[in-house]
Amino acid sequence: MTKSKPKESRVTMASAFKTIIWPRRKHLFLGLFLIIISRLSGLVLPGASKLLIDNVIPSNDLELLKWLVLGVVAAITIQATTSYALTQILSVEAQHLISVLRSQVQRHIIQLPIRFFDNTKTGELVSRIMTDVEGVRNLVGTGFAQMIGGVLTAVISLVLLIYISPMMTLYVLVPVIIFSLISLKAFGKIRPIFRERGKINAEVTGRLTETLGGIRVIKGFNAEEQEIKTFEAGVERLFLNVKSSLTATSFVTSSATFLLGLASAGIMGIGGYMIMDGQMTFGDFLAFTLYLGFMIAPIVQMSNIGSQFTEAFAGLDRTEEIMNYPLEDALGSRILNLPNFKGDIRFENVSFAYEEGKEVVKGISFDAPAGSVTALVGTSGSGKTTIAGLAASFLNPDSGLITIDGHDLQKVSLKSYRSQLGVVLQDDFLFEGTIRDNILFPRPNATEQDLLQAVKAAHVQEFTDRFEEGLDTLIGERGVKLSGGQRQRIAIARAILADPKVLVLDEATSNLDTESESLIQASLKRLMKGRTTFVIAHRLSTIRQADQILVIEQGEIKERGKHEELIAKEGRYYQLYTYQARI
Repeated sequence: MTKSKPKESRVTMASAFKTIIWPRRKHLFLGLFLIIISRLSGLVLPGASKLLIDNVIPSNDLELLKWLVLGVVAAITIQATTSYALTQILSVEAQHLISVLRSQVQRHIIQLPIRFFDNTKTGELVSRIMTDVEGVRNLVGTGFAQMIGGVLTAVISLVLLIYISPMMTLYVLVPVIIFSLISLKAFGKIRPIFRERGKINAEVTGRLTETLGGIRVIKGFNAEEQEIKTFEAGVERLFLNVKSSLTATSFVTSSATFLLGLASAGIMGIGGYMIMDGQMTFGDFLAFTLYLGFMIAPIVQMSNIGSQFTEAFAGLDRTEEIMNYPLEDALGSRILNLPNFKGDIRFENVSFAYEEGKEVVKGISFDAPAGSVTALVGTSGSGKTTIAGLAASFLNPDSGLITIDGHDLQKVSLKSYRSQLGVVLQDDFLFEGTIRDNILFPRPNATEQDLLQAVKAAHVQEFTDRFEEGLDTLIGERGVKLSGGQRQRIAIARAILADPKVLVLDEATSNLDTESESLIQASLKRLMKGRTTFVIAHRLSTIRQADQILVIEQGEIKERGKHEELIAKEGRYYQLYTYQARI
């Protein structure tokens, strides 16, 4: 049996350019144009300073001084305006991209198989959707444009520096080249650290989500301190990871400070000597110093941008990894649409294992004709819920065949099959919101009459009539404000409203008291009429009217037949039934 595992992903600059940057080229080209204008405007000041010192002041030219000041003010105004426009265009587009990617990742994750969710923490998936994609803002936002603009500014400044003094420029380039080599080496080591940070963050978030969701269990067992220590250990791992990345990035920054500081000290000595020797004017020296700042600033900024890019690619690596998981309804295999099937379901020698070599269901074969009720009974862990999950297409058999109206269920589009499927699970999930919202979940556009019929059939009105807001009562996260029996009646009403062809009831009455159960048994009988139904029940009294009862033990069918037939056999079913009767 083969299990699908994601490939280890490493996003390259070429693939990121193709899929993320190039589709947004209009925004980026506009941003690049604005940053070029901004950087060229910034270069006005050094040239103006040289002109002021070497020409305007010595000649007392007030007219030229006036135009010089106006030119600098105009350049500063252009620089400020383009900088604002750049942020508005690229930063907004970057946030839009993040929202698009989050939607794409959520859409992909929600279509993954049930088995994937069984092996992955909810909090980890939340982190994948909400956090991992945030780094792309550095690719599409101002970071990318600033990198290009910084390179352009550095090149222009370098040309002007060479024009002013080739010797001083050569002296400056040596530490700049050394710094560049250090940066490349450092960022190569930082990327795995950022990738690991995403993993740790997902694990910590996952545990925290579990802790908050299970707060009643934690308090019930006085386990607060235990959970606090677990969370602190996770936060400590996250801190150590951040510390590692900060150490690497601070080394790059410190290297820049040291090497470029040496360059500045050398320029001061060489420039001072050349001024005193008459080889350079003071204006030339001032302009050289300012242009040097324009060349070095982008290079220093590159260390920050490089760190942002590294973080972005680490997040994209993890996003690509999750997007490599094959979807549940894989294209090419599930292409058969059954918009109106009858509901004849057959299991032919079906086996299934959650872990390789440990079969939970072993060679199961039976027919569930359209409109019939098949009851699955047996001890806990015998494989009943797994069989129901296979019938609901939540799981796919490892061997054997499951058919619906003679069609291989693995060839049928899940959308067309599940549109006619209803489930009431043992621990059914209710969403935060109102009782009305939860019942309407499968058919949001159902009429009020249909809603009230489902409410009446499931005896929901018996408790909603006592609430001030009735069906519009807020039930809290997972329906925490309701009792187990009330939650289950809402789940049954939801299934009634869905009006499915195939129905799976997994311990549908397990949380009901005796009085509520007797009320709902009649409702379930009406619900099951004309539908292919699979019922899992520990209370054997609830399945006496089933068309067939399958006794499951260790993943195999040990007995099958109607209630009376199995009682007459005095086999395993008889033992279970008489044991419960004594209790």
